[in-house]
Amino acid sequence: MNWTPLQELLLEAPADALAALPELTRDRLRERALALAGALQARRITRLAVHLDDAGDLAIALLGAWRAGVRVLLPADLRPASRQRLAQHVDAWLSDAAGDLRITDLQGNPLPAAALDLDFEGLVLCTSGSTGAPKLIAKQLRQLANEVATLEALWGAELGSACVIGSVSAQHIYGLLFRVLWPLCAGRPFLRQAQPFPEDLQQASLVRPAFCWVASPALLKRMGDNLDWPALSAVRRVFSSGGPLPDDAARQLERRLGQAPTQIYGSSETGGVAWRQADDYWQPFAGVELSQDAEGALRIASPCLPNGHVEQTADAAELQSDGRFRLLGRLDRIVKLEEKRISLPMLEQALAGHAFVSEARLGVIQDNRAYLGALVALSAEGLHALRNGGRRALIQALRQHLGRYCEALALPRRWRLLLELPGNAQGKLPQTEVDALLQAPRTLGPDCLKRHPDDAGGWLLELRVPPDLAHFGGHFPATPVLPGVVQIDWALGLARELMDLPSRFRGMEVLKFQQLARPGDRLALALRYDQARGKLYFAYRNGETPCSSGRILLGE
Repeated sequence: MNWTPLQELLLEAPADALAALPELTRDRLRERALALAGALQARRITRLAVHLDDAGDLAIALLGAWRAGVRVLLPADLRPASRQRLAQHVDAWLSDAAGDLRITDLQGNPLPAAALDLDFEGLVLCTSGSTGAPKLIAKQLRQLANEVATLEALWGAELGSACVIGSVSAQHIYGLLFRVLWPLCAGRPFLRQAQPFPEDLQQASLVRPAFCWVASPALLKRMGDNLDWPALSAVRRVFSSGGPLPDDAARQLERRLGQAPTQIYGSSETGGVAWRQADDYWQPFAGVELSQDAEGALRIASPCLPNGHVEQTADAAELQSDGRFRLLGRLDRIVKLEEKRISLPMLEQALAGHAFVSEARLGVIQDNRAYLGALVALSAEGLHALRNGGRRALIQALRQHLGRYCEALALPRRWRLLLELPGNAQGKLPQTEVDALLQAPRTLGPDCLKRHPDDAGGWLLELRVPPDLAHFGGHFPATPVLPGVVQIDWALGLARELMDLPSRFRGMEVLKFQQLARPGDRLALALRYDQARGKLYFAYRNGETPCSSGRILLGE
């Protein structure tokens, strides 16, 4: 591949060189960026918030803004609260949202091609951090240039001309570097739209002669047996960052693909720090210098940080004589209960060591007195234990296991059982969301995975029965079964969301309950309303097996 340093991306481009797919050549990208630079200067914009789903448009906006000396802020989202918080930091918003500038609005007299100023502090990242508190992080272009050059030196020869296909947003440092800036400098084509679902990732991959993945742990954990793994094993490399990838998910991918995912450790503040592949220990990137403070937390000096700056982290680590290190959890997640210090990462690691658990996160609940709560993502073995022994027995087994690692005070008193931990767009689970999930009551409704209209004017839905459904407490504690009345309630409630139905319930007809529905089951629900007869038809299936069906009579 022909390497172009970041600062030279707006100079003469190779003729017809492809930058991104759908087709965007380097020449066209350069022309549009220089025209955008002229438009920004004409409007006297010096601080621009940019939120674009199309990574090709994002590249045009970034390079054009930097050529015009405009500082770009990348917000994580476009929610009103985010806009209000960032309003004082920007002059204008460029996005796909109504009322904002569109990229097609910024086409002025082009500025002449010129090298970018590497000392320009041209990027501001917005991150929630581990606690959820908002943070603005400024970057010089030199830091970005150093980072992509490091990545190319490590993996460029192996990737070659592979198309870069990502599941993560380019609004954050990992997606921006791996999906946009690195492939641009390397002359490696990248897919402009993120592919957030395993099936989308597969479809985008199998039409390319060569490809690599820039993925989140959240996506990699969801890649199931229904994919064409022999064909996908042609992937040049699988990158994962944004949060921890569970060991069992990494091993499963290694078995399926013939290679373990390449995990990247870093943050918006530090940039990339280290990587690992099928190893407990992290290998620092070239030029990264590590040390520790008095409490054992990592201190980082790097070409991806401002010159002379040492970044203090809250990550406890064990350094090896060969420079590698092992992460031991975050020191800022040590809490006090009745004057005793308790490490949440240590307890989470202990819980994840039980066969019933794939992942766990803990938080503090402030009630009459403070105590711990646990979010637990069940393994396949854990789900089996829940289905065949009930919630109480499963939690008792987990408490007994955890009791070997802590005193009774630290044992969680509130438990929420899930099939997988949720994550934001970056695959992270901020502590604020952990605490909110622990405070919330146990769910009463289904997980709605898919919904779409059918050819007959009805609807087809794919539902999952939550493992921690509140109704299981009385039906039945030791062998949880989804009650028939709840199935009817779900069908009517979902139908009211999707259709215009009469308000009055008049009765039921032809009810059939043929197969039990259990925690974790995926159910297909068919809904159809016969307006002339005032009847809502519903039918649940578990795979090919009918579960229940009937008609709900409605009227005004």
